[in-house]
Amino acid sequence: DFGDPAKRYALQIALEILTRKKTEHGFTNEHMERGIAQEPIAMALYEDMFFSKVKNGGFFCYGTYGDSPDGLIGNNGVLEFKSVIASTHYGTLKRGSYDPAYRWQLMGHLDCTGRDWVDFASYCSDFPEDKQLIVYRVYRNDCVNDIEKLRERRSEFLELVQKTLTELKE
Repeated sequence: DFGDPAKRYALQIALEILTRKKTEHGFTNEHMERGIAQEPIAMALYEDMFFSKVKNGGFFCYGTYGDSPDGLIGNNGVLEFKSVIASTHYGTLKRGSYDPAYRWQLMGHLDCTGRDWVDFASYCSDFPEDKQLIVYRVYRNDCVNDIEKLRERRSEFLELVQKTLTELKE
């Protein structure tokens, strides 16, 4: 079964399908707004760190679902930025890996883009300059089982959206 947040999201999608317009009340908070404001800074640091140009991530559409990564690197990479508070950044640094809260988002990037790897980039301006941006790379070949689990769960979620849409039409 899905939890309440997934059920609310399924309702939002069903309403958007039914009314053919985007819902007016999306979710946002101060952390999301900070992330939007600081993403260009993190992107510039990333480009300097890896001597790579980051292209706009765009949107990868697959009919009933899609994905919009923060950036594309060359022909093989995808990028996800997170501008976080100090305690979250420190946890990621200590863990030595990406923040597990974003696991399925990263798997979605790999699945939808078809790219070979995704870089998870955590940014926090409160840290000393040499530790403001930390990056962990995840390879598609190491995530085959997770990508398959995501595809199964996505299919189940789309069934929930359809069920919700049917209930709204009754």
